[in-house]
Amino acid sequence: MTDYDAIIIGAGHNGLICGAYLAKAGNKVLVVDGRDQPGGCASTREIAPGFQVSDCAQWLQQFDDAVVRDLGLDKAGLQVGAAKRTIALQADGDHLTIDGDLLRGAGIGTQDQAAYQSFRQQIDVFAKLMLKLYRSRAPKLVEADWSDRVTLMKLGLGLKMMGKANMQDLMRLALINIYDVMNENFDHPGLKAALAMDAITGTNMGPRSPNTVYTYLHRAMGRQLQQGGVSQVMGGMGALGTALQKAAEACGVRVQLGSSVQQILKEGDRVTGVVLADGSSLRATAVISSADPTTTFRDLLGYQHLETGMARRVAQYRTRSGTAKLHLALSGLPAFSGLEGKALAQRLVIAPTMDAIESAFNPLKYSECGPSQVFDISIPSIEDASLAPEGQHVLTALVHYLPYEPDGGWQSQRQPVLDNLLAQLEHYAPGLKEQVVASELLVPPDIEAAFGVTGGNWHHGELSIDQALMMRPFPGSTQYRTAVDGLFLCGAGAHPGGSLMGLPGRNAAQEIIKQGVLS
Repeated sequence: MTDYDAIIIGAGHNGLICGAYLAKAGNKVLVVDGRDQPGGCASTREIAPGFQVSDCAQWLQQFDDAVVRDLGLDKAGLQVGAAKRTIALQADGDHLTIDGDLLRGAGIGTQDQAAYQSFRQQIDVFAKLMLKLYRSRAPKLVEADWSDRVTLMKLGLGLKMMGKANMQDLMRLALINIYDVMNENFDHPGLKAALAMDAITGTNMGPRSPNTVYTYLHRAMGRQLQQGGVSQVMGGMGALGTALQKAAEACGVRVQLGSSVQQILKEGDRVTGVVLADGSSLRATAVISSADPTTTFRDLLGYQHLETGMARRVAQYRTRSGTAKLHLALSGLPAFSGLEGKALAQRLVIAPTMDAIESAFNPLKYSECGPSQVFDISIPSIEDASLAPEGQHVLTALVHYLPYEPDGGWQSQRQPVLDNLLAQLEHYAPGLKEQVVASELLVPPDIEAAFGVTGGNWHHGELSIDQALMMRPFPGSTQYRTAVDGLFLCGAGAHPGGSLMGLPGRNAAQEIIKQGVLS
């Protein structure tokens, strides 16, 4: 006898979404998480009295509108701010603004303006094709499954409908890097760097690295999935987690926070339930993990319960990250040179050139903290005054690149690196350091410890061609079903991958329902 039809490990956004869809289909579902708030990487935290920050995920850019509709997240309290422009900060204060398919400032020429509109149109053609893959399980190429064959036929037709030139470009571009693609299309160094930032965010790659065109396309999927564009969640990113919990509970899901899973139970050839931190055991027809694959197989199930080849694949799964998070509580609105008013509420990028990004990346290869970094900055308290005391503000920034384990360790490196980051920001926002009330730097091991993501990688594993689509996370555990009977994946380590999309959770639930696993 089982306690539940499905037990889901992790109350991150994918775990809650998966649980909600399963419960809507009439299943008895438990979602359990060791943290005391829902949402996983979509969370809000106080860093100083009255100052609230989105402590991991910063922007809502790819969250599927279909999930919002299906689960009634608007009724559950989700409020999303206005779409953001991207402002690429220039050293001379004449900044480049990217607003949809329009470019302004920084001496941008008409040739680059036309090229950018053409480039966006082509990327949208590619993304529309990939949408078919992203909203369903990725088809295997060699097995005689009719569902996979139908998907492959639809993809083939979609490729043909793109036209010969686009089809050839997609095949070519997928195998090169974003550095070369930017140089092929544009002249303005600030434009090239601002676009390249979307290819390297959350990765362990620089612009010249292979697979960065794929990661750029992955981010560009946001224009197909989320009509509002880059935006912030009102109340901080934790409001998304709270809305998802309310929606899941409205569907009948039981959400148990502050109670971590210590072990996945396996009896014979099948997973039968979980053991919680308090020693209690719960049984289920299926255990569905929204934790990353390494945590799921190595830490919760254990290598002793895996076939040798599968254990080797888990051990070789790449989970490196070079992204850190900077949080600042400020006594007033920072004065960025050349920006005023609502412009400060936009997405601000500091990445002067692609070579500057590559130079920031190079020390990461040797576990070193380089002298310069690149930044993706938000000042969310401008649009949402509830995040800081009256007249004061919070600034958060994704910082690329900082290593997982630098020489000498983070205990000795943390303060010098933080001081250096503030000095770099001061070049664009004079007087910023004097406004700092409190500061915090979350480096990859901090992100790993806080959110349970191996290597501090919020994608739950490197997004690269050999760890994507029908090969995600690795052969033997694709299409959400793992090599161990009764164990499934629904987190960012499953297809289609990381970022706040909700598709791994939705797709996993639909696949489990379709296969009749819980009936």
